[in-house]
Amino acid sequence: MRRLPNILSFCAVLGLAGWAGQYSGDQALHKASADFQRVKEDPDVLRSAPKDVIRAGESLGRAERLSSYLGSGADVAHYAYLSSRYSEIAREHTNLALSQERMARMELERQRLQLGLREARLAGARQQGKWVEEQIMLATTQSDRGLVMTLGDVLFDQGDAQLKNSANRTLLKIVQFLQLHPRRVVRIEGYTDNTGERQDNLKLSRDRAQAVADVLIDLGVEEKRVEVIGYGAQFPVDVNATERGRAQNRRVEIVFSDDKGRLGIAR
Repeated sequence: MRRLPNILSFCAVLGLAGWAGQYSGDQALHKASADFQRVKEDPDVLRSAPKDVIRAGESLGRAERLSSYLGSGADVAHYAYLSSRYSEIAREHTNLALSQERMARMELERQRLQLGLREARLAGARQQGKWVEEQIMLATTQSDRGLVMTLGDVLFDQGDAQLKNSANRTLLKIVQFLQLHPRRVVRIEGYTDNTGERQDNLKLSRDRAQAVADVLIDLGVEEKRVEVIGYGAQFPVDVNATERGRAQNRRVEIVFSDDKGRLGIAR
């Protein structure tokens, strides 16, 4: 008779354990159902992680079927946990995919902005090139030798072949013009007045022409595109009887070829 209470107590313990397991399974099932409902209604999740949503639904369905059997609370909790975890994984995959999409959009926008910047720079370069060409055309005269630009005596000190800094802006325009027209070449011709010895004047005229050529080459013009010659007191443009006339004769002339690189005949 004493064994009966013991048996009843044992059964009561088993019943409580089963009830506790069932209660735990019901809680897990409720959570899994709510998690699955959220992901299956999210179009981003369905688009980015459909396989994970399917697995979450399959595990939830198994948990729901098992919940109808007594004593299967642990199994219900197990499959409910799997369902919730698949729902979480689906959400994680979606967040990653959305992040990657945002990064891809940002990269496309960056590329678009860079393209716009390049186009703006190109437009600016075209505008700058047009301005340079206009400046060169204004500063040159057409002759039988080609386009000729004259650099006056003010760019050099008396009897000196060292270019003054005031020449830099003009020479930079010439460099830019030659960069815009890579087939053009130039002949740089030096001239003096008739003061002094002939040989000294020839040397000074060539040295001045070479000083101009050196600056162009230093600024990036290929040496083979630059020809240098000194004429001394030959070919004056004014009379040497006056200071004004002698100043006009002390000069450097830059002769530009045509667009095909053909220079006019030298003097």
